[in-house]
Amino acid sequence: MNLDDFSDLIERPDGGIRREAEERRERLSVRPGALGRLDELGEWLSAAQGAVPVRPVAQPKVVLFAGDHGVASLGVSGRSAGGAYELVRAVLDGASPVAVLARAQQVPVRVVDAGLDCDPELLPAEVTRRRVRRGSGRIDVENALTVEEARQALELGIAVADEEADSGTDLVVLGDVSVGGTTPASTLIAALCGTDASVVTGRGGAGIDDLAWMRKCAAIRDALRRARPVLGDQLELLAAVGGADLAAATGFLLQSSVRRMPVLLDGVVGAACALVAQRAAFRAPDWWLAGQVSGEPAQSKALDRMALNPLLDHGVTVGEGTGALLALPLVRAAAALAAELPEVTSPVAAPAGES
Repeated sequence: MNLDDFSDLIERPDGGIRREAEERRERLSVRPGALGRLDELGEWLSAAQGAVPVRPVAQPKVVLFAGDHGVASLGVSGRSAGGAYELVRAVLDGASPVAVLARAQQVPVRVVDAGLDCDPELLPAEVTRRRVRRGSGRIDVENALTVEEARQALELGIAVADEEADSGTDLVVLGDVSVGGTTPASTLIAALCGTDASVVTGRGGAGIDDLAWMRKCAAIRDALRRARPVLGDQLELLAAVGGADLAAATGFLLQSSVRRMPVLLDGVVGAACALVAQRAAFRAPDWWLAGQVSGEPAQSKALDRMALNPLLDHGVTVGEGTGALLALPLVRAAAALAAELPEVTSPVAAPAGES
């Protein structure tokens, strides 16, 4: 696999269709600008679909890549190392925030085991079982994956994107279910943005105290020393300081762009995977929306680098795609308004007293 091939495979959303959508917006009964960013969202979605007027988002799906990270053994997370399977169970039992929101919005949830560190019998039957390896290495002192494992994880993400596109999924809410995942994510972003560890180290989805933050910062600092020599090769970078779930999500994002399937990103893990994917294919971010601000400093740096402006800022740090799923109704509303507001054939006279 050569990740550079994606640069030739990915095209931007249809610019001609977007201009048609903008022209149609000028003719709607509500004046241009009155709907704020919803206008821009409707036009973006129209270009992604290649359709004017835009079609409803009829078959969205939450896709979560799951994995454990060896660096969690250093006490850099608010959760116990190797405990991501408990989070997976909560999602599929309907007891996590993303599960509650998905149920309320009638959006199906798919969890893919890319690198959980547990016995398979501990997982619910609904999990997509495509594990590349059991857990990822401790990135401060060793590679997360071998290069071959990183390749397998990328191919896993590509296969899942193809399955979703072939099944009719028309928008994906992408998230992660991991313990320790924000540490490799922050390392990837720091490496790609040329930033020091202290600038990107946050408190994680589970929240950590000051001592854990210091341990996390040290782990990212040490991992960065291992990342910098392989910055020129995205596959080697994911192997060195990523993880099976991150590599799979990167492959998913790239192939989703190939298949013209829009993606809503959630937190810092998705932002890190997106930044790696952008390095491989500069047009890929045109197919993504940033669902929310997670509060992680690394996420903000990555989104700035990709010129992605988050839709929401509600302080949601729980992860698992929750914040991005909160943004889905906004995208669906933008599509409905763009498609269903009537066009006017002549300027509407201002009511008496208005100018």
